[in-house]
Amino acid sequence: QEDLVESGGGLVQAGGSLRVSCVATQSIFSFNSMGWYRQAPGNERELVATLFRGDGTHYADSVKGRFTISRDIAKNTLYLQMNSLKPEDTAVYYCNAKKRNWSGNDIDYWGQGTQVTVSS
Repeated sequence: QEDLVESGGGLVQAGGSLRVSCVATQSIFSFNSMGWYRQAPGNERELVATLFRGDGTHYADSVKGRFTISRDIAKNTLYLQMNSLKPEDTAVYYCNAKKRNWSGNDIDYWGQGTQVTVSS
């Protein structure tokens, strides 16, 4: 059973919008933070946005003002609303969740990824 399951990817024209979702199999409050990463072909996986348990957020400079991360606690779901999409946003988007173990180290959970393709 997957811990995190993404959905909502697809093909969209430049300037368009898309929302990807990530459903967790456990309460999202059990995680210290949840976030979205992306990986384009030939590139390293990069952090896109993070939502901390206390509602703080962090965005990569490349998506600030265009992307919004949010959650629905009742549905154990994390979202990434992507507006004003650009071809360079094309990538596989991965949901990530972090827990801190007893020794103070982060344990990472990953989804399987969802493809987002932005055509020019």
